[in-house]
Amino acid sequence: MAELRKDEKIIEIVNVSKIFDETAAVEDVNLYVRKGEFITLLGPSGCGKTTTLRMIAGFDIPTSGKILLNGKDITDLPPNKRPVNTVFQRYALFPHYNIYDNVAFGLKLKKIPVTYINDKGETYTKLRKLTRKEIDEKVKNALAVVDLEGFEKRSVSTLSGGQQQRVAIARAIINEPEILLLDEPLGALDLKMRKEMQIELKEMHRKLGITFIYVTHDQEEALTMSDTIVVMKDGRIQQIGTPTAIYNEPANAFVADFIGDSNILSGTMVGRYSVRFCNKNFKCVDDFEKNEKVDVVVRPEDVKMTAPEDGMLTGKVVSVVFKGVHYEITAMVGRSEMVIQSTQSRNIGDVIGMVIEPDDIHIMKKEFTVNKYDGYITKKNTVVFGDGEFECDVTQLYPGSHLDEEGYLITADGERIDLTDIDVTVEVDLKNIEISDNADEGGACGHIVSLIYKGDHYQYIVRTEENEEDFVFDSEDLWNENDYVSVKIKPENIRLTLKQENK
Repeated sequence: MAELRKDEKIIEIVNVSKIFDETAAVEDVNLYVRKGEFITLLGPSGCGKTTTLRMIAGFDIPTSGKILLNGKDITDLPPNKRPVNTVFQRYALFPHYNIYDNVAFGLKLKKIPVTYINDKGETYTKLRKLTRKEIDEKVKNALAVVDLEGFEKRSVSTLSGGQQQRVAIARAIINEPEILLLDEPLGALDLKMRKEMQIELKEMHRKLGITFIYVTHDQEEALTMSDTIVVMKDGRIQQIGTPTAIYNEPANAFVADFIGDSNILSGTMVGRYSVRFCNKNFKCVDDFEKNEKVDVVVRPEDVKMTAPEDGMLTGKVVSVVFKGVHYEITAMVGRSEMVIQSTQSRNIGDVIGMVIEPDDIHIMKKEFTVNKYDGYITKKNTVVFGDGEFECDVTQLYPGSHLDEEGYLITADGERIDLTDIDVTVEVDLKNIEISDNADEGGACGHIVSLIYKGDHYQYIVRTEENEEDFVFDSEDLWNENDYVSVKIKPENIRLTLKQENK
């Protein structure tokens, strides 16, 4: 048998989207998986990772795009025709069977092709069931891989959660699939058992040499086990890379916030390889345009504490929490919060210095700088955008104009214009949006779907229900994810420009 090359692609997902009831669960995903790789789809609930896995398994069919297995299109192939087995969070074991019968269940139904030679010397192939001896051997080998030798006659009801999950994995690998899909398989286990199973799964992967595609929302699980991590959000891939690359070089604030602990701060590039944040200039290793507004990521373990006079920054300690292997110390640097992880402790109220080396400063493009929408003007001279209706100043559409008593716009040249249904582009700065828990107070309503702390403020995304429009804004106030809120924008903070076709 030829040795597998690690760079061979076993699965390719090409421009795949999946839409349920007009909502895109997965949107234009492109991804490939190498043979023998342990790849993890990571992201919060609802990000599209399980839908992607189900499309690879054949349980869901893509709305558009295609899925290739070893270069062949399997997009419409049913699950039982794919060399793939799935392990779910719920073990789905047969409670009335012992461990042997649970693991052997698929083998007893399986038929294998056997080649025979007749009296004339001609070869022909027939399907036959596996013998008892063959099944015994395969069950024994599968149970050895999951460390359950000698458990064959035990009832599944006598097993712990971790042991039951191992039985489910043994049942999945006994058919020798090319790919093993694992959908949050450790979700029902307690923390200690999860950590043990993470190590065991990685070892199983090494022993078996087959491709593992793993789904989880647990970033520690992904970092511990994976060769490659695919970070997803809102049905789209945010970043693909090794655990080290994802941790050290996050692509955006979402990835930095989701993977590990981070200080995410607003900064400005002040020169080549030089960035300003917390009112100080720092050397860095990333080069952006001068005066560009950026997000700065500093991992807590990369902030070194010193005497105040020796620090690049100074701050006052406001919190100290012992985390077992280190202390988590929070210091206020002006209005910004800096979290530090250190084996050394400090006391609340201490003034400390902080040193951050250039290699430990990661610069990212700001993902959001302004909210931009397509909208239109109503007969009441309000503007509709983002699934809402807002008061606005329509005279900014025509410099020097004003409104007459009937609400028509009079241009500087005296032309009278009815703005009803005129298409406009709407822009709102991140600092000019407020929210309220009174649904009648704002122009639009939605749920908070994201919050990221950025040193001295939170960045929120409120998403509407009807068309899933997003309002991104900065606020010092703390709200909770999933809160239902209304969006308030003052008329003077809504910038309007005529769409090109209206000019």
